[in-house]
Amino acid sequence: MKYLKINTGEKADLEALKNAILQLKGVDSVDIIDEENPESELKKAFAKTKEQLKKGDYETVVNDIFDLLIKDNSKK
Repeated sequence: MKYLKINTGEKADLEALKNAILQLKGVDSVDIIDEENPESELKKAFAKTKEQLKKGDYETVVNDIFDLLIKDNSKK
């Protein structure tokens, strides 16, 4: 799996951007992550976990949570 990181300005229409990207061939999902609010990012990861566990995708669950916990937040 590969990821694309897009940095947006304050006035960006994130839902419109998300919908546009989802229309591209080969795009399975789009997540909006607020780096200014890591707590909301953690909540999203745990919400996504339930569906991943149902599918038996344990490796992705562990990797997502591990990446969140070790992410460098010193840029603030």
